Amino acid sequence: MGAVVWMKSALILLVVATVLAFAAEPQAFAAEPQARDADANETWRVVGVSDGDSLTCLTPEKKQVKVRLHGIDAPERGQPYGNRSRQALSDLVFGKDVEVEDRGTDRFKRTVGRVTVGTVDVNREMVASGMAWHYTRYDQSRKLRDAEKAARDAKAGLWADPHACPPWEWRRLEEQERDRRRALSPAVP
Repeated sequence: MGAVVWMKSALILLVVATVLAFAAEPQAFAAEPQARDADANETWRVVGVSDGDSLTCLTPEKKQVKVRLHGIDAPERGQPYGNRSRQALSDLVFGKDVEVEDRGTDRFKRTVGRVTVGTVDVNREMVASGMAWHYTRYDQSRKLRDAEKAARDAKAGLWADPHACPPWEWRRLEEQERDRRRALSPAVP
């Protein structure tokens, strides 16, 4: 009988300890990695630029990290201004040390972050120069909203095109076209 009471007591202590640990550090139990504190920014060297909102960095430990710029969405490859946007980001960051303010991880396991080179906010600069949209689905900052409005008003970059298509809309249309082609193609035995 004493062993049963001891086991129940141990189980209760385990449950209480778990609850207290979770209350003290809830991010330790989260399914998705959480953003670090602002003072935990990382300084990495940019070794690749995929498009106007994605880059590859090298850590001091020589580990490659893919970074998605937070709060912006740039034209896709094959989309009007896609190459210009990628080149604009490359001109800003390629081969340079950047500071990445970690905002978490996206579904592709990329670090999502605010990137700066010296005093230049790269995310804002891409929007202000008309090379990316403010991605309001994931960011509501006034800084990016105002940068996009100024770029639109000045017809900077992609805003020179009166029919500029947001990348999220472009991706949706491309997916619909792929589905249409798939439906029309004959079945392969």
